[in-house]
Parts: sequence; C-alpha cells; structure tokens
Amino acid sequence: MKQLAKFTITVREEDFALSLVDDNGETTEYAAAPEVLDEIIDALDELLSEEDDDLVALEGDGDSYQKPLG
Repeated sequence: MKQLAKFTITVREEDFALSLVDDNGETTEYAAAPEVLDEIIDALDELLSEEDDDLVALEGDGDSYQKPLG
C-alpha cells in the first residue's frame, strides 16, 4: 500500500482539484465537487472523534472505513 506523503487542494471555478503525492513522489490528481469534500470531511471527523481505544483497535486489525460518495 502506498503511503500518503502530502496533499494539496486547489479551488477551481466549479469544483476542487485534489493532488495526492505518495512517498515515492508519484502524484495522482482528482476533481471533486464541494459535496464530495464535505462527505470526506464528515467521514474523517467521525473517525477522529471516536474514543482513542476504538482508533487503536482499528489500526491493529486492518479494518477500513468506506462510505459511498454522492
């Protein structure tokens, strides 16, 4: 699995451009509607607001958080 090293978000006229750079320097770019970014923010907020014990358990057993966008 690639490791995320850095990201940038650029505001465009109708959407946002996301640039994700992995630890090998490879860049992948995505266009995202504002609603999609809101869903990503909500999902991250939900994960980060969980109890610390729950996050430690997630790290250890390979679970993932997936939510269909749109």
